[in-house]
Amino acid sequence: MRATRRGVLAALAAAPAIARAQGQTMRVVVPYVAGGTTDIVGRMVAEALAERLPRNVIVENRGGASGMVGTEAVARAAPDGNTLLLCSSAHAVLPSLYPNLSWDPVTDFAAIAAVAATPYMLVVHPSLPVHSVAELVALAKAQPGQLNFASTGMGTGQHLAGELLKRLAGIDLLHVSYRGSGAVRADLLAGRINLMFENLALTLGMVQRGEVRGLAVTSAARSALAPELPTLQELGFAGAEIEGWFGLLGPARLPAEQVLPLNRAVNAWLETPAAGQKLAGLGARVLGGGPEALADLVQREKERWGQVIREAGIKPE
Repeated sequence: MRATRRGVLAALAAAPAIARAQGQTMRVVVPYVAGGTTDIVGRMVAEALAERLPRNVIVENRGGASGMVGTEAVARAAPDGNTLLLCSSAHAVLPSLYPNLSWDPVTDFAAIAAVAATPYMLVVHPSLPVHSVAELVALAKAQPGQLNFASTGMGTGQHLAGELLKRLAGIDLLHVSYRGSGAVRADLLAGRINLMFENLALTLGMVQRGEVRGLAVTSAARSALAPELPTLQELGFAGAEIEGWFGLLGPARLPAEQVLPLNRAVNAWLETPAAGQKLAGLGARVLGGGPEALADLVQREKERWGQVIREAGIKPE
């Protein structure tokens, strides 16, 4: 009886704290406008957290300045677990493009969990007389500077993938930067753009309709969505693994007692078949792992793309 009473008293003592936790609202900041892939993944993560934690969870889209506005807001937020950031791979790239940023992607954030990664597909317009990466490289070498590739902006994953291919293959391609995906897609389909690296899931339908020709994917292994396409790595381009990725971060100094429950919740969701299916629909593969896995990923990507940006002389528009 005394043990039972002690249990009841302990539960009553904990009740106010539980109520406070349930009443708090956690914000998952997506540093881009609604509707994009980062926003879609952010909403998946927010829903997963709300299902597994005694918290109200909302998504806050704070777009602007290529993601820098929303990211800075999280960097400056109190490390209380109420404000988190769903970042994309651009998080590790921006400081190399904008050296005067007020935040650092590593030291100003606490890694929580890596979520997913999406490969790119290398596509060409059907008018280009190439059916393989080897033929594309040969044509580019025969016509230095005559072939162009597109991206939706300086320093985007599409741009950096093209720059890396130039370096690895020893070819000269002209980069054409667009502001937004609508215009670049129109020019790619019209043949004004020769080739492009784009999200695999976004280009798959275009390939199936014959609007573009797929040559390779940039993941470490072939994609289940396009198993007939080789990876650039298996074609002999070592170091050509290029993926966009998404991760959950908090402000620096977020204590471990806040980080670990969040990490467990994200990983528990990623282990469900539903999560794998939803992410596969975006052409993404599940990542997961401990907080250190995301911290290592951000550090590696910061160093890797920083070198490419410096050596290619890439400057923001």
